[in-house]
Amino acid sequence: MTAGVLLATAPAAEAARPGAPCTTPQLKAGWYGDNQARLQELIDRYGSCGPYRPSRTMPVAVFDWDNTVVKNDVGDATMYWLLRNGRIRMPQGGDWSTTSRHLTPAAARALTDACGTLARPGAPLPTGTPEGAACADELAAVYGTGATRAGAAAWAGWDRRTTEPAYAWLPQLMQGWTAREIRGFAAAARTENLAAPIGARQQVGTGTATGWVRYYDQQKDLIGALRKAGFDVWISSASPQPVVEVWAQDVGIPADHVIGIRNTTTRGGTFTPHLQGCGSVADGADTMITYIDGKRCWINKEVFGVRGAAAEKVQPAGRRQVFAAGDSDTDISFLRDATALRLVVNRNKNELMCRAYDNSDGKWLVNPMFIEPKKQKSAPYPCSTTGYVDHDGTTGPVRRGDTSVIPDQTDTVF
Repeated sequence: MTAGVLLATAPAAEAARPGAPCTTPQLKAGWYGDNQARLQELIDRYGSCGPYRPSRTMPVAVFDWDNTVVKNDVGDATMYWLLRNGRIRMPQGGDWSTTSRHLTPAAARALTDACGTLARPGAPLPTGTPEGAACADELAAVYGTGATRAGAAAWAGWDRRTTEPAYAWLPQLMQGWTAREIRGFAAAARTENLAAPIGARQQVGTGTATGWVRYYDQQKDLIGALRKAGFDVWISSASPQPVVEVWAQDVGIPADHVIGIRNTTTRGGTFTPHLQGCGSVADGADTMITYIDGKRCWINKEVFGVRGAAAEKVQPAGRRQVFAAGDSDTDISFLRDATALRLVVNRNKNELMCRAYDNSDGKWLVNPMFIEPKKQKSAPYPCSTTGYVDHDGTTGPVRRGDTSVIPDQTDTVF
């Protein structure tokens, strides 16, 4: 069973003009089951023509980006472009431990061994040349597999509910560049990845990596319809801020409605290897990014203006998004915060699918991936045993808001 083909229909109605009949935009086809109808109900009820009148002037919708609005990962696409084009700088003093507080000594040594003295501290490494291939390979391994090429763990000591070291490492490796320069790099990577055929691989060091990205037409249509219906639409992503800004332009989302991982900067505007914090986490602590509970914090801070440690908490219904869309366990908290409807793109992620299939409050929608949807997961999701990953990395059962355990769930939307 797969998602349908996107069919052309009449153009979505524009937001009503003063004195004109009020009509809501109509979604195009291409959705699984009754998902299109339920999304249309959301637009009709909460849009500018509906009866919904929240304390805010506009109902809020928040989308994750990678594998939710696009197929594949724009952070990955940018990382591989940086490696292929020699845009990652040698860290301060040649010391790779300065790039992340979570990088293990084994990984720092492996990077020192591989990258050696290829560049002076602060200068770009020649990772796109034969001379720098081993350096590119080690960087790609630490970033992409969480281990060195020799198999040693690359990361240690992080909170699994507020950060992911590899995701954070990409903007940290952008140190020394300005946001404008990074947007230029991201735009070049975007052009290449959109032009590449589906399934393409690209050469990175001596290996290969995914070399293509596509927008999901159905999600572009949904975002456009929500905006025309008067929704305040935001993107929350665990890819770097300037990278997502570049990609989000094509779905009509401006930079000031993008919440990605954000670096601290020097007075001259260049990125440092440290990150902006949220809630009780100060700038430079590098322990709270737009990841699981960190997404909740950043959405509360940027969208709803919640300050201090309160941003880490679930807000009253009137200060939460009515709609959210995501594809991964990294999106759990902000999806659960949505008060009306939660759209899940099924990538077989344990905690997310346990909650979505349990659907205890009737507000979850599950849709197959729109491009290359996954086949049915053969075994049930381990909701009652190991579906939840705690702050320290230990696993346990997935629990509902009332603390009852969600039973194992069968994959039915694929």
